[in-house]
This record gives sequence, C-alpha cells and structure tokens, in this order.
Amino acid sequence: MSFTIQQALIPVENGYTTADVQIVGERLVAIAPKLEIIGTVVSGENKLLLPGFVNAHTHSSEIWQRGALRPFPLELWLAELYEFPPLQPEQIYLSALVTATETLLSGGTSIVDHLVLIPGKEIESITQAIRAYKEIGIRVFMAPLIYDELLDAGLPSGNIRVENSARELPTAETLALILEAVNKFHNPQECVSVLVAPTGIQLCSDKLFEGCIELSDRYNLCRHSHLLETKAQQLIAQEKYGCSAVEHLKNIGYLSQRTSLAHCVWLSERDINILAETGATVVHNPLSNLRLGSGIAPIIKYLKAGVNVSFACDGASSNDSQDLLEAIKIGSLLHNVTTFDYRDWISPRQAVEMASLGGAKGLNLENEIGSLTVGKKADIVLYDLTNLSLLPRTDPIGLLVRGRPTNVVDSVWVNGERIVADGKPTRINIDELRRELWERSQVTGERPISNAVRELEAHYRRVMGLNV
Repeated sequence: MSFTIQQALIPVENGYTTADVQIVGERLVAIAPKLEIIGTVVSGENKLLLPGFVNAHTHSSEIWQRGALRPFPLELWLAELYEFPPLQPEQIYLSALVTATETLLSGGTSIVDHLVLIPGKEIESITQAIRAYKEIGIRVFMAPLIYDELLDAGLPSGNIRVENSARELPTAETLALILEAVNKFHNPQECVSVLVAPTGIQLCSDKLFEGCIELSDRYNLCRHSHLLETKAQQLIAQEKYGCSAVEHLKNIGYLSQRTSLAHCVWLSERDINILAETGATVVHNPLSNLRLGSGIAPIIKYLKAGVNVSFACDGASSNDSQDLLEAIKIGSLLHNVTTFDYRDWISPRQAVEMASLGGAKGLNLENEIGSLTVGKKADIVLYDLTNLSLLPRTDPIGLLVRGRPTNVVDSVWVNGERIVADGKPTRINIDELRRELWERSQVTGERPISNAVRELEAHYRRVMGLNV
C-alpha cells in the first residue's frame, strides 16, 4: 500500500515548512515539496505531521478500575487494587483495545504494555491483549509483568502478609512462561515484540532478574522494569542489597541500552551517572507519580547527564487515563518548579522529541522509528490545525504540547498502514467498543477502605515515619 500526503506542515529547525510525504509499504520514501503522486492521496493541508509518540509504560488491564481507587501511596494503592476480583480474559482484550485507542487518538503509535496477568491464565491474558493490539494495528511491546515474591515483600522492614494478595509463581516456572510468550508471540516484523519485564527490585529475586537477562541476551529482547518509584522502594533496596537499587542492577548486569526503567523518582547523583554510563532509558510517568504522591522524578538532571528520557501514561487506574498528550504536557511543565534556571526547562519541541525519538531509543529502535526520516518506518501522525483547541494559529507544537488539545488527531499510520482516518480508528468499531464497556460496568460510589489496606496501613505509616 502506498500514500502521498500532500502539503503537510513539517517542523524544521526554528520553524516549519510545507512538504509532501510518500509512503511505500512500511516506510517513508520521500519528503519534499511537490512530489509525484503515488498510491492514495491524503490532504495534509492545514495539518501538522509529526513522528508517532511512544506510550512507553502502561498497564492496560487497569482500565476497569480507573476512577475507583482512593488517594493512597503506591504500596497501599496496590493492596486495594488486588482486592478487586480477577479479570476475565475478554476484559483483558477490551482493556487493551481501549488503551490502544486512547493512545492512538493522543498521538501515540507504539505502546509498552507491562501487562498484569490473570493468575492461572497467564498465556491467555497475553493472547487476548495481543489480539486487541493486532486488531487495531498499533505497534505493541508486550511486557508481561512478572515477579517471584509475594506482595508483602513490597514494604520495607516487615513480614506483614496481605490477605488475597496476588500469588507468586516459582522462578523457573515464571521464566518458562516468558519463554513460551517469546516463542508464541515475538514477531517484530508484525509489530509485536515481547520484552522481559520483572516488575521491580521490591518483588523480584536476583534469580529472576538473571533469568530475564539470559532470555534478553539469547533472543535480543529489550528489558523493562519499575525502578525506585517510591521512597519505600529506596528503603527496600538498602535492606536487600546494602546499596542502591541502581548500583545493584548494574552489578548483576541488568542495565543496558536495551533497558527502560519506569518512574526513577528516588535516584541519587551516583545513580544518575550509572544510568548515563549504561545507556538505560528513564520512562517518565508524571501523572501517576502525582496521583500516588510518589514524588517528582529529577528529569532535568537526567537530561543534563545525558540519560535518555521518554514519556508514558502508566496504568489507567493510577493516572486515570491514557491521554499521552496530557502526560507530555504535565511531564514537561512540571519541572519548571524544580529549578530556577529557565534555560534548562523542557521546550515543546524537546518534549516532542523525547516522546517520539526518546521512546524509540528506549526500545532500541531509534534507527527504525521516532523521526520524520526517509528510510524509517512510517509511524506518523497528522494533527488537524483547524481544531478549535489549536486556534488561533501561533506555534503548532507549542499549542499541541502546552495547550489542551482535544480531538486533534486526524490520521495515524503505523508500519505504513493508515489505522486512523478522519479522527477515527479504521479497523475497529468505536461505538461497539463503547457499548461493550458500558454493559460490562456499572456506576459505583466511593469504595470503603479494604481489609488489605487496613492491615498494611499502620505498618506502612510506621516504616515511613508517619504518625500511626
């Protein structure tokens, strides 16, 4: 399939130019004024063309709890989350479809799904999520969330048990599960990649991390984990290792240019230098960090140290949306309050590059996607500049990043296929999706504090130095 996008507005250094874009197969083959027409003609007039963003860390299955959880810090929030009944496989499919749709309609063309698996139905969970992503056509990096310790290990200084906490699988069985997923689903040519994704140091043994490193090296897989999202996790690392989590992950060989790390809120200057040395990527999740009170990641310090940074929405019940443009806006403006030196503040163009090329680099794909470059894959987005939220006309990228753009995505191509046209996905029925979600859910009031939270709260407050 081929396309010619005519007269699109394209950013160049210090400004914009108008050009045509040719897509042949999965790749961009020409970007220049007044190109010969090939294939289907798409008008780019009064539209801004940008590379697709990467939603570099989310948990799609949390869609079913968004808006429902109380304002708790992560450790108590998790206890409440796991009080909900396990999902059914069809819910996994629908939640992935929603996550993909919202990502596409906010400028994303790739998604890293750190998928929470249904206990006892792990492969079926992955199957249903990938079914949804392939159906809608987004580029997916499936990162099955794994751990081999019980949830009560996720708090420092204690052996408090959480009733109904998610079970752990033995380490060998967990690694066998990931190997099965790789053999069944890993197919980058079809826009489906599998990542090794131990959830984090708070719930994973060194044996699990080392097994993931071995699988990553054997199959050339990227690696993904949470890292030091909360102060409690910083304390856990000191208890477990006698050093920082970053130092330990470096020592066991987990950090590399193929490693992306979600959150990274509680890092020291030494930790930051280690990330720069190893080439690991920080995935910035500003909205969930604010929602859960985790802190503000020192993103400007990372950028100044040469650490690659990308953006993400995080799970839909810790955000509580999958609006990537919102995450980019908050994730760039938030850091103006962390330094008085305005020369270090993140500009709209820098934010766009972090969300696109930064996201691609974190997945070891900076030579394939992430910029409007001839020869790269056509993962691109057209924005309608006549939309009311992008008017009156000033700097289009400034309006897109700093404003409140709504319904501004006109078209999206992934791997050369136009999967959004005229603001609607081309492969799925949005009305049918809405109907399914409506019929499978109901209005609820504020939930009472769960038993699991009540059991943990006194201990959490004590170890965090809060009044009990």
